Amino acid sequence: MATFGTLSDRLVETFKNLRTKGRLSASDVDGTVREIRRALLDADVALQVVKDFTAKVRERALSDEVNKALNPAQQVVQIVNEELVEILGGTQRKLQFAKVAPTVIMLAGLQGSGKTTFAGKLAKKLQGEGHTPILVAADLQRPNAVNQLQVVAEQAGAAIYAPEPGNGVGDPVKVSKAGVEFARQKQHDVVIIDTAGRLGVDEELMKQASKIRKATDPDEVLFVIDSMIGQDAVNTAKAFQDGVDFTGVVLSKLDGDARGGAALSVASVTGRPIIFASNGETLDALEDFHPDRMASRILDLGDILTLIEQAQSAFDEEEARKVAEKLAKEAFTLEDFLEQMQQLKKMGSMKKMLGMLPGMGGQMKQQLENFDESEIGRTEAIIRGMTPAERNNTKILNGSRRARIARGSGVSVTEVNQLVNRFEQAAKMMKKVARGENAGIPGMGAMPGMKPSSKRAKKAKGKFQGGRSGNPAKRAVEPVAESVPTGSGFGLGAQAPQPSEADMAEIQKLFGKS
Repeated sequence: MATFGTLSDRLVETFKNLRTKGRLSASDVDGTVREIRRALLDADVALQVVKDFTAKVRERALSDEVNKALNPAQQVVQIVNEELVEILGGTQRKLQFAKVAPTVIMLAGLQGSGKTTFAGKLAKKLQGEGHTPILVAADLQRPNAVNQLQVVAEQAGAAIYAPEPGNGVGDPVKVSKAGVEFARQKQHDVVIIDTAGRLGVDEELMKQASKIRKATDPDEVLFVIDSMIGQDAVNTAKAFQDGVDFTGVVLSKLDGDARGGAALSVASVTGRPIIFASNGETLDALEDFHPDRMASRILDLGDILTLIEQAQSAFDEEEARKVAEKLAKEAFTLEDFLEQMQQLKKMGSMKKMLGMLPGMGGQMKQQLENFDESEIGRTEAIIRGMTPAERNNTKILNGSRRARIARGSGVSVTEVNQLVNRFEQAAKMMKKVARGENAGIPGMGAMPGMKPSSKRAKKAKGKFQGGRSGNPAKRAVEPVAESVPTGSGFGLGAQAPQPSEADMAEIQKLFGKS
């Protein structure tokens, strides 16, 4: 997540300095803690939170509890990771539903914090989980707030209760109470009340929010906070906690480019858990908040679990099984590739997914920033410009056919040629994997339960016990013969060796646009 990008970079750089240390001395720990303190303060983390955090890290790093099996860098990363998880709330807290429907969820926060957009995101998420939410338009002060919620509700495919036009007309307390009753009559099992915000914390805002809470007796009061507003985030959270109180926090705009570290302070300062993280404009851009996963992202250790969950929600298991069976029996075609690309697009931003991989925030950050997502669209356009026969058999793509496809998809013939060549190379690799003949894929041993099926496979296996390939694209995915620490660049959790920039350039030529 971009919000913590600067903080992540600073922390990773700090840990790198410990790589050469055989053991941690008191001066090493003090120097590292000092750098961590500076990084957190520069990221707008609350001063008291920084003091408590660094004191715990220092105490643990100098104690006898450190794992002797880890090197100094790994020891510090492990300690910092565990302490980050603690200040982010410790364990995940899910939304709590009422025993008797409807569950009432009241949203609170300043104007511009993203409450209305979050209301639509939450409604869509709940619908995907089998609920029947209804949005209640109780923000009757902000100009066009009711209209905005109506648009968001339509986009989310959710019901809405909006009896008043807003723009200063109507009683938000009456609307909120009537909205809950309407939901009960129409058998909606979740009510999401979008309340008014102000440009700053004021007495009128608190009174109105407090009255709505008393009138509707919500099961959850979610405080939506803009992750980019710096130290004001903590002050605003305290004010709302004192004036209205809330049961959970929603971090919005986590995809911004501000320092954003104040968001790390909210759970620690208020004692209320962060329940959701909103990180984009689309209604799909909402995640359950996992303190351990967020800590891993900040420390560049990746977030494989979230990536897996997104894949599971987007991919059809039956379809995946059919593709696997087809691969084992017949050729993988561009038609199959197009279908798989459609499945992949359901997962959202490719750049965001790649950012969840361990080590992607370090030396590969620049390559990730330069990743061109529109290339996927161009690839799709080229394939759609082909006839079914051409997609199923690239061998028939002669010069005139390729020229026609290029004209129809708005690209050059060279780009069509590059796609076909890359696809044919990838199809050969996939065929070998499906048959267990994965020796053709550098660095890949036999699949579980399979034995190398050729002399070439055995030769490749022997080769990796010594030298590495001279081909950068191959070398980037080959295992290193010597033992390397697992994890990110400083080691924690499993990860392959990092490819160099030269290797990445070669890989991009093979798999990306030249």
